[in-house]
Amino acid sequence: MASHTEENYLKTLLSLSWGKEQVSLSDLSNDLKVKLPTANSMIKNLKSQGLVNYEKYKPVSLTGKGTKMAALVLRKHRLTEMFLTEVMGFGWEEVHEIAEQVEHISSPAFFDKMDEMLGSPKTDPHGSPIPDRKGNIIHSAFIPLSACKPEQSVRISAILNDSAEFLGLLNSKELALGTEMTIIAVEAFDGSITVSYNKYHNVTLSEKVSQQILVSVE
Repeated sequence: MASHTEENYLKTLLSLSWGKEQVSLSDLSNDLKVKLPTANSMIKNLKSQGLVNYEKYKPVSLTGKGTKMAALVLRKHRLTEMFLTEVMGFGWEEVHEIAEQVEHISSPAFFDKMDEMLGSPKTDPHGSPIPDRKGNIIHSAFIPLSACKPEQSVRISAILNDSAEFLGLLNSKELALGTEMTIIAVEAFDGSITVSYNKYHNVTLSEKVSQQILVSVE
């Protein structure tokens, strides 16, 4: 059974691999906020277990075995986040840190019961896909709000940044999953985007913010 730290490395490597063609050791150490020699030592350990592929000065990648293990940790994390919001009434900005602790519980029966109680949800509170019991993940074809054009009508479908600070910002603007909005303008100079939704008109969002919001085009 993998240690908590090993599971965190695998999960982080899986997440990074979705946004990059190649993941370097420095990418991994930066995301985990650990020193490069520390990350190097752990990756060598994971390689010895057949969980990652790695050669010095080359990118890091998960093996098939490592991918499944990482996805199952992610499943536990996202199921927990959904349980905390749907059953226990936590806000979507409150659940990440709690789920970081609960995801390391090893009992499959515990999470199977959680899944059953929730009705086998396909996504977590932030719109991210929940892997199935075999570790399979189905990604939806959403696009960043920052890629949208004026006059398009879109619906918020997922949030890439699940930090309490970012979700708190969205809460302050009453932006949530399912919010329908119209693109009013896109600023060529800085990429900021002006939108209207619900009772709010001509709200400007920075490019940094709009890159973290995934939408489906209506």
